[in-house]
This record gives sequence, C-alpha cells and structure tokens, in this order.
Amino acid sequence: MSELPAASGTRRARITAVTSGKGGVGKTFVSANLAAALVRRGEKVLVLDADLGLANLDVVLNLFPKITLHDVFTGKHKLEEAVMAAPGGFHVLLAGSGMVEYSRLTPEVRDQLVDVIQQMRPRFDRILLDTGAGISDVVLYTVSLADEVLVVATPEPTSLTDAYATIKVLATTQGRRDLKLLVNQVTQTGEGRTIRGQLQQVVDRYVTPSLEAPLKLEFVGEIPVDAAVRDAVRRRQLMLECFPGSAAAQAVLAVATRLTS
Repeated sequence: MSELPAASGTRRARITAVTSGKGGVGKTFVSANLAAALVRRGEKVLVLDADLGLANLDVVLNLFPKITLHDVFTGKHKLEEAVMAAPGGFHVLLAGSGMVEYSRLTPEVRDQLVDVIQQMRPRFDRILLDTGAGISDVVLYTVSLADEVLVVATPEPTSLTDAYATIKVLATTQGRRDLKLLVNQVTQTGEGRTIRGQLQQVVDRYVTPSLEAPLKLEFVGEIPVDAAVRDAVRRRQLMLECFPGSAAAQAVLAVATRLTS
C-alpha cells in the first residue's frame, strides 16, 4: 500500500486502454514504461493490470504485492489498500495470481471493474488499462471502459493480422472511429509509419465501407529493436530508469509527448 493522490472534485482521469491483437508484442512493457514517461510529463498515473487471467505487470516491475485486485474483488481488503507505488513515480493495481476465475466475463466482473475505475478516476490524471491480448469478452469489455485505445503491434505478419482483427472488432462493436497505433520492435526508422499506412489501407477497403463514418488509425510512434529492452526486462526494471538514454527509452518518451500534446 502507498499513499494515494488526494481525490479532486475537478480531476477525472483520462482512461487509455493499452491492448493488442496478439500476445508477446511487449504490451505490458509498453504500459509500464509509458506510465513512467507520462509521469515525467507531469501526470499522476495509475496502471491497472486488467489482464485478469495472465497478469504479469508485477513481474515486469519486480513488485511483490501483499494485496491485489483478487483480495478487493473477494472483499478481503479495500481498494485503497491494493494500490501500490511503482518505480517511475506512478501507481499500480495488480491483479495477482488468483484471478484466473475472473478471466471470464460475468456481471460481477463487469461491475467490479467499473467500480474500481470510478473510485480511482478522481485521484489520477490518467489510468492505463493494461488489457489482455486478443478479442475475448473480458478484453473487449475492459477496452469499452476507455476514452481512447492504444493498439500495440509489431512488424510480424501474425501480429499485424491480429491487430487488424482487433481494430475491426473495436470499430464494428464499439463504434470506435479513432484508434492509436504504436509499432514495437521495428528494425528501421519509418517502418512503423509504413505499417500504419498498410493497416489503414486494409481498414479503408474492408472495414470503413460498412461504417457510418471512416475509421482513422493515428500513428503515435515506433519503438526500435534495442538491446536495452531485453536487458531491462531481464533486470525486471523500467527501461526509462536503467537505460534512459537508449533509443527505445527515447521513443517511449516521444509517445508520451504525443499522447499529452
């Protein structure tokens, strides 16, 4: 437990869902380092580990929570007791290892997720929802609670195929018309913007004709393949803290700038 930012009658956190079509694209790594970058931009940030079935934010941050969302959902502890301070100056709500039974969407899970967000919203400037991968009911419902969606993809064909599927579902089932795209693990400068263009072309051809208004993919940045990423993950530390001058860290800071400008 850590001291929470005071609730403000005028503050209402912007909710950003960080999601992906495919697992293994670095989504949680992005969520954690992006949170630290947003703190540097002056925001009070909470990362909510919304990957209820396969939570791993605690591993990335080397945290060992005594109280998790599982304890909150089962009524053993109050929500405020589960909020932890994380390296990088932000706060986290960790799902814990006992959440597998919550990986299916039930009315109870819906209500509890909404309640958590509503209670935390007056205390922060931004809440990052680190969702699971894919288009399961839990992932889609979690994303539906967000003001904006950041889709993380890599240049791998399977990642792009799954990213397209996610984009299509969000457009057709949630009425999303603006989605943000972050391309991770690029091997050359400009690759992310090229990928955004390719995805936009496919969306324009196969998705937009069935919509009342066109769907726009906003490119917010690319993160290069960088040994610092692997080393930070191995150390279980934030890349922004242990390798702040690395190309990947600078790329994450640039994404935070775009999200806040």
